[in-house]
Amino acid sequence: MSLPPIGDGAPLVFVAGPCVIEPGDGLFRVAEALAALPVPVVFKASFDKANRSSADAYRGPGLDAGLEALAQVRRRFDLPLLTDVHTPAQCAPAAEVVDVLQIPAFLCRQTDLVQAAAATGRVVNLKRGQFLDPRRVHLAVEKAAGRAWVTERGTSFGHGDLVFDPRALVWMRGAGVPVLFDATHSVQVPGGDAPTTGGRPEMVLPLARAAAAVGVDGVYAEVHPDPPRALSDAATQLTPAAFATLVEQVLAVDAARRAAA
Repeated sequence: MSLPPIGDGAPLVFVAGPCVIEPGDGLFRVAEALAALPVPVVFKASFDKANRSSADAYRGPGLDAGLEALAQVRRRFDLPLLTDVHTPAQCAPAAEVVDVLQIPAFLCRQTDLVQAAAATGRVVNLKRGQFLDPRRVHLAVEKAAGRAWVTERGTSFGHGDLVFDPRALVWMRGAGVPVLFDATHSVQVPGGDAPTTGGRPEMVLPLARAAAAVGVDGVYAEVHPDPPRALSDAATQLTPAAFATLVEQVLAVDAARRAAA
């Protein structure tokens, strides 16, 4: 399946899947659940999480094994794919398998990485860094040669929290590319449960509804079959059932916003 249309009045696109590819069949269980939803879904999962809080944390199966697992998801469930890249050398091989190359938030200003991702011809999803003024995100978009999406995921607040400022969604529109809201990373508490990142999962649905009311082109969330046992982002991932509830609520708010526009 190719990427669904996004922006310019198209239906909301949902980017969802586990934080990282883990051992076992969880990747495929989540993909099966997401493929059954009656909405445009881009399946996401990372082959490597290079920015974990601790050096001892699970990072993933690596490039080759991870891309093969994602290729299996496409073959079995006919879903378009998104994955993170952390170095320019990862971009070309990842682009052979996935439709969207994601630039992690901490790396959104890394010029060589963004340009290498754009050079593959794939869409580049720029996660807005927690430190980056949303009014300046257009500078990162320009590095991606116009092939970008931008995703809001909260702003650093003090030393151990994030805050979602809805104004960011409005300001990021100035970049002239699709804008998405990351409902699960935006509720993280960095360092809150050291040495891992904590979170406030009870805030996922309220913030997703708020973003839909402001207006977005897509909603992003991490989904795991058993979040408390996840090897990354255990505090904020959603079960497939909880994600289905998010989809229902976000679509209702989006419909009301479009009717009022």
